[in-house]
Amino acid sequence: MNRLKSNDISPVPWALIVLLGLLLAGLVLARLFAPEKAAPPAAPTVTATPRPTPDAAEAILAGMTEDEKLCQLLVVHPEALTGSLVTAMDDTLKTALEAWPVGGVLLDTNNMKGREQLTALTAALAEHHLLITVDEEGGRVGRLMNTVGTTRLSSMFSYRELGEETAYQNAATIAADLKVCGFNTDFAPVADVWSNMKNSVIGDRAYSNDFNEAARLVAAAVRGFRDSGVICCLKHFPGHGSTLADSHEEDAVVDKTLEALKDSDLKPFVSGIQAGADMVMAGHLMVPAVDDVPAAMSRAIITDLLREQLGFDGVVITDGLQMAGAGGGSDGEKAVKCFAAGCDLLLEVSDVPGTVAALKDAVAGGVISQERVDESVLRILRLKLAHGIL
Repeated sequence: MNRLKSNDISPVPWALIVLLGLLLAGLVLARLFAPEKAAPPAAPTVTATPRPTPDAAEAILAGMTEDEKLCQLLVVHPEALTGSLVTAMDDTLKTALEAWPVGGVLLDTNNMKGREQLTALTAALAEHHLLITVDEEGGRVGRLMNTVGTTRLSSMFSYRELGEETAYQNAATIAADLKVCGFNTDFAPVADVWSNMKNSVIGDRAYSNDFNEAARLVAAAVRGFRDSGVICCLKHFPGHGSTLADSHEEDAVVDKTLEALKDSDLKPFVSGIQAGADMVMAGHLMVPAVDDVPAAMSRAIITDLLREQLGFDGVVITDGLQMAGAGGGSDGEKAVKCFAAGCDLLLEVSDVPGTVAALKDAVAGGVISQERVDESVLRILRLKLAHGIL
């Protein structure tokens, strides 16, 4: 084997080695100090705008016919549907409620024959998702306590010196009794102030004859009703306590300017609204300094004053449309005027088909907009949903 001698290898030229080193170093330096290339812009993310989800009331409204919406605006005595005294659910009443699905019913002493009978009636009515209403104030306006033996309370005026805690407890007691008997709505507390001692229609139904004291006591009563889970209603807006006449029998005039009302009769309504009242009842009261029609038919009083200035967005119900203070004309004519003014619920309609027809004609003729109907029906549905009625 031939051995390779070291002097047989050709030496690598040093110049070539140096050149290769310089080239390699240049490449490394160029890589290190080369400006970074900007990253390509990311493709924009396209996010679809979510459709707003309708609340439960809107979903119910969307499935209602026009007649169902208009019926929802009515609170009637059950006899308006049957033509005869109602003390129990029967086929006639059930069929009538299916044909005319009104928003609520008002029960009176004639419908109350005993605790068991009354509870059976209200339970059957509840299956139709109604506001089951009553006038239960204490004292001389106590439908249940004077018929079926619920807790007997004196007039609210008689408790005025006992303060807010007693006003709260009295309301809670009334509410508890109503719930046991199947009612979900009470047309109380009376927010009128007995400022005219010759006024007999309100009188000791009021919480006080002092505006500021009444404001405190009414607010406490509202809290009592709300904490007990019963819908309450401030009445009779904008205040019936200074009138001389009874609006059930004739025109009752509130002889005050708007500024004077804000400093007097409106105080309990303001405090009651702030305490969370669910409902306000508009009285058939003439306020000449504000409008020349009854308050329940006055846009200046219901929409401009109650809604916009006082900020009430709950349900507004009229006082009974059969009262003399509501004026003449058919139920339908009066209902259209009250609804156009801003009321939501129409109380004590006796001609249900005629009133629905009048409201329908008013919508078709542009007197009332469909949006306005939907607005009121939504208020009613939301109130019912909040109290488990729907």
